[in-house]
Amino acid sequence: LVIDNGISKDLCHRMFPESKSLIRVVEPRRTVQSISNEDAVEWVSSPETEHRAFASLCRELMCSRIEKCLADALWASSVDNYPEEGLKHTLFPNDKINYRPSYWSSTGKSNPATSESLIYRLTSRLCLVSEVYVHPFEAYFQSGAPLYSSERVRFHLGYWKDPESYGDDDESPSSFTEESFVWTYSSPEFQMARVNRLQKFELPKPVFCIGGILKVELIGRVQTQQMDGLYYICVTHVQVVGTRISPHFDVEAADGNGKFTLKY
Repeated sequence: LVIDNGISKDLCHRMFPESKSLIRVVEPRRTVQSISNEDAVEWVSSPETEHRAFASLCRELMCSRIEKCLADALWASSVDNYPEEGLKHTLFPNDKINYRPSYWSSTGKSNPATSESLIYRLTSRLCLVSEVYVHPFEAYFQSGAPLYSSERVRFHLGYWKDPESYGDDDESPSSFTEESFVWTYSSPEFQMARVNRLQKFELPKPVFCIGGILKVELIGRVQTQQMDGLYYICVTHVQVVGTRISPHFDVEAADGNGKFTLKY
C-alpha cells in the first residue's frame, strides 16, 4: 500500500519541494553484457524502484552530515587581469599563495550600481545547500589597503540549460555564458559587511539544488581604485556548506524544461 500510493515520494515532495522536478526514477538492471561494458547497462523503472529511491533520498537530505560543497569555478561576468586575477583564485581560502596575491577582480566601472556574477560547480549534481561564505578582498598592496567588497550579495542555484552538455565537467569556460544556465532558486539579498573576513550567509532554509550550479550575484560597488577612479569588486574566497548527496544517486536532464530523471 505504501508503495502503490507513492507515500515516500509525497513525503519527499512536501519536505523538499525542489524534488518535484524529479519526474522519473530508474535503476540499473545488470546483465551479462553490462558486467564488462558499462554502456550496456539497462535502466529500468518501477513503483518499487521509485519508493526505495525517494525513501533513501529523504534520509540523505535529512542527515546531519555537513561538508564543503564547492568543486570548481566556471565563469565570471568580468575579469580585470586574466589569469592573475581570475576566478579560480577564489577556490582557495588565503589571500596570498606563494607570496603572490590571490583573488578575483572585476573590471572597473564608473557606475557603482553595476553588478557582477560568479558561477561555480558544486561537488555533486545533488546537494542540499544551507550556507554560502564570501570573503571580500582587501588590497594590502595598495595605499590605504582599500577593501573592494560589494554592497550586497544574492545567491542562485540551478543547472545547465542544454541537456546535451548537462554536467559536462570538461567543457571549456569560454564555451558558455550566464545564459547557459537556468536558476531554480534565488535567495534574498544579504548586506555585505565592509570587513576583511570570511562572511557567512545562511539561506532562510536549506535548498535542495538539482543540477549542482551556484551563482554568486554581487550587487553594488562601494570602493574606487585611486589610480583610475573606477569602482571594482574583488573576492578572496567563496565557499558553500551543506550536504552532498550520496554518489549512489545521479541525475540527467529529462527535457529542456527543468525536469530530471533520478538514477538510483
